[in-house]
Amino acid sequence: MRDHATPPPPRTSGILRELAAGLPGERVTLGEIDAALADRAFGLLMLVFALPNTLPSLPGMSAVLGMPLLILALQLAGGWSRPWLPRWLASRSLPVREFSRFVDLATPWLQRIERVLAPRLPQFTAPVVERWVIGVMAVLLATAIVLPIPFGNIPPAIGVSLLALGLLERDGAVVLAGLAVGVLSLAVVAAVVTGLGAAGLAILGSL
Repeated sequence: MRDHATPPPPRTSGILRELAAGLPGERVTLGEIDAALADRAFGLLMLVFALPNTLPSLPGMSAVLGMPLLILALQLAGGWSRPWLPRWLASRSLPVREFSRFVDLATPWLQRIERVLAPRLPQFTAPVVERWVIGVMAVLLATAIVLPIPFGNIPPAIGVSLLALGLLERDGAVVLAGLAVGVLSLAVVAAVVTGLGAAGLAILGSL
């Protein structure tokens, strides 16, 4: 009797390369990315919208990709069963060249992480944790990404990327790492915002 082994699921890096290679035209809408990856649920979509923000990119890219990330995080925290983007947001687009560049830069980093990813610590990927801990943290980090702070989007985007990878591979250790990076990122962003606010008040007071 022949043993039919179940093939392993495709790795995240391979899915992203396939997506980037198959994009037609010069621009791709967020809705097209959503449609291509919707069956992968929240984890991969969050990763797609977070990863470009971990690298220096075109001005305004953090806002373009941060808004769908924030909506996805809100849906995850709200207990939605599958992701959805409103029409006004799904029609927004970004250059295919820029998207492909980020995939090329991120793939080696992803492949190194994938070597150590494995299902473990299931209590940190349970549905209640996914909604109330990972979802809420993702909302806070996505909000920080949208803020117009130079390079302030990079640390929270790394946190979201780790959370998304943990969800994809059901790896509780990576989820914990994402939460730790997230807390540190929020502390840094809060310090920057507080400093900018204090400087703004000082300038207004001197007028």
